[in-house]
Amino acid sequence: MAKTTKEPFKGKAATGKTAAAKSAAKSSAAKTNVTKTSTTKTAAATKATTKAAASTSAGKTATAASKKPGPAAKSAGPSAARTTPRSAGKTAAARTSSAKKAAKPAGAGKKPGPAAKSAGTSAARTTTKTAGKAASGKPATRKSAAGSANGRVPMTAKPWLGHYPDSIPAEIGPFTHNSLADLLVEACHAYADRPAFTSMGKSLRYSELDTLSTRFAAYLQSLGLKKGARVALMMPNVLQYPVAMMAVLRAGYVVVNVNPLYTPRELEHQLTDAGAEAIVILENFAHTLQAVAGKTPVKHVVVASMGDLLGLKGFIVNFVVRRVKKLVPSWSLPGHVAFNDALKTGAARGFTAVETGLSDNAFLQYTGGTTGVSKGATLTHSNVLANVVQNEFWFRSAYIDRPKPEAPTLICALPLYHIYALTVNALMGTKLGGNNVLIPNPRDIPAFVKELGNHQFHIFPGLNTLFNALLNNEDFQKLDFKSLMVTFGGGMAVQRVVAERWQKLTGCVISQGYGLSETSPVATVNRFDEKAFTGTIGLPISSTEVTIRDDKGKDLPFGQVGEICIRGPQVMAGYWNRPDETAKVMTRDGYFKSGDMGTMAETGQVTIVDRKKDMIVVSGFKVFPNEVEDVIAAHPGILEAAIIGVEDEHSGEVPKLFVVKKDAALTEADIKQYCKENLTGYKRPKYIEFRDELPKSNVGKILRKDLR
Repeated sequence: MAKTTKEPFKGKAATGKTAAAKSAAKSSAAKTNVTKTSTTKTAAATKATTKAAASTSAGKTATAASKKPGPAAKSAGPSAARTTPRSAGKTAAARTSSAKKAAKPAGAGKKPGPAAKSAGTSAARTTTKTAGKAASGKPATRKSAAGSANGRVPMTAKPWLGHYPDSIPAEIGPFTHNSLADLLVEACHAYADRPAFTSMGKSLRYSELDTLSTRFAAYLQSLGLKKGARVALMMPNVLQYPVAMMAVLRAGYVVVNVNPLYTPRELEHQLTDAGAEAIVILENFAHTLQAVAGKTPVKHVVVASMGDLLGLKGFIVNFVVRRVKKLVPSWSLPGHVAFNDALKTGAARGFTAVETGLSDNAFLQYTGGTTGVSKGATLTHSNVLANVVQNEFWFRSAYIDRPKPEAPTLICALPLYHIYALTVNALMGTKLGGNNVLIPNPRDIPAFVKELGNHQFHIFPGLNTLFNALLNNEDFQKLDFKSLMVTFGGGMAVQRVVAERWQKLTGCVISQGYGLSETSPVATVNRFDEKAFTGTIGLPISSTEVTIRDDKGKDLPFGQVGEICIRGPQVMAGYWNRPDETAKVMTRDGYFKSGDMGTMAETGQVTIVDRKKDMIVVSGFKVFPNEVEDVIAAHPGILEAAIIGVEDEHSGEVPKLFVVKKDAALTEADIKQYCKENLTGYKRPKYIEFRDELPKSNVGKILRKDLR
């Protein structure tokens, strides 16, 4: 497990200790004059970029820009204006001051303030160089780099831009919101009478979402939490999640998403590592918190029940969940507050608006990393806002040859605590004024299909195992798919046979995308107007650069396998409290090293061919052998253990465990019971093989590759 620390986030941009941070500071300082360029010029340059492929004059400008890239043209990330607040009338001097503030923490070596702890420093690290490109009127060329020397992809070349539809810009341009809270509140006012989220037959209108989130935000403020405090959310897809998530952001706090299926050991680590002071948890999982509450920094507990926001129907739902299905194990958390009581308290106290900026932290999204320990990817309002806008722009490709629905309905089967559904469903869906149909348990396929039958849905984000399970359900095959416009595949590789079956049944192509928690998450996507499944992970989205590099950090020619590296405004600030781990994944020039191996075609299409590490992907969830092996090795009857991933028709991959016994009486059942007590379901080995010894290198390292 990661070492627990109470120190504030000191990622590379905040500490200035890594080479990448020093580079960011230098870039920010050097580009101060660039940020003086007016927002008008930035918008004009961005528009010119978008039309570069179609306009002769724009093409000439692009060519001229490519001839003299200079320091300011080395990056194709977003404009510095993207970090500019909503007021377009801000003076150039003010923007210059902001740029200096962003640069200062990187080299000052002083105690970081709120801005230094956030990904605003990441914006300086990854985007300052790009400011010159849009602001100077030198748009990025959409010309393919196919003819470049040795087939390499130059820093200034973006071959994928030549394959964008005209409706999608190369850059996302300046933000129109100061924070995610601003975006959500604006949507609630604009779409007040529309349903925002629907669960078990009950719809929560945007106006109600606004009211309830205000009340819950007021309750959280009444606890005395300071701005930037971490609040954990441990719930499946129920109506309380969007209310609580929006409330945390409105109050200026940081959302720590927690998998409800975590074991006590896993929960303790995350709450402690994040320094979470409060938690909102569904009662079904309260017993897990009970086991470790005293070992964590959590001081305030709010317990929700399935029926809280379902009206009169909620009483029936709670009775069935508690008494009939017995899904709520007994628990005791002295001092806890019921969710609905918290809403009443908040309504009585009133909410005080908090000024939250783009550089403030919004989410700690926990993920595995290069060492396999669970780490929090620090995502700022700027990071996630950028990805929301990037996805919104990309969805324009779905409406090139068909009308855009005024109020789209999105199916939300993936858990909202996962970054994929969080950004695409909860946040982008809200920005579009859509209705997210929440599926609490997508593993219950018959119930899931029955719910689908109640809606004319337009957007369906999912992953391979889910698509496959639905295709094998007879009732699913009887549904009406005329309204389905986008099927967005992510989380894991979509198998071609599944994609072809899906398209044949629904008439909709599965458009595969790619990303990670560290990239908020989407980095590449196939166009939504494709006529057939491509098998690739698509093109880098607006304001995003992708390069394929070798182990020495050099760009590789088209078609050669290397590590997929990503740069853009959606890339995290760093790992929470782990500057050492941050330094391992960030390059000097601001790219995030994904750990995935892939290739890039001359069109800019990216294909994943393998994983660099030994990571196992089970139904889209990442399993890191180091963590699992460490847990299993603690069993007194085990001498040695090793985990690998093996193919599985349902989950894509599952863990397989190899064991050398210490106790001859040890059985497979003993190990499975031990794993059940200490590991979340998807991390538990499905297969167990006993061996007399495990293959090792000459220095004694267990060789997993020899077990495959």
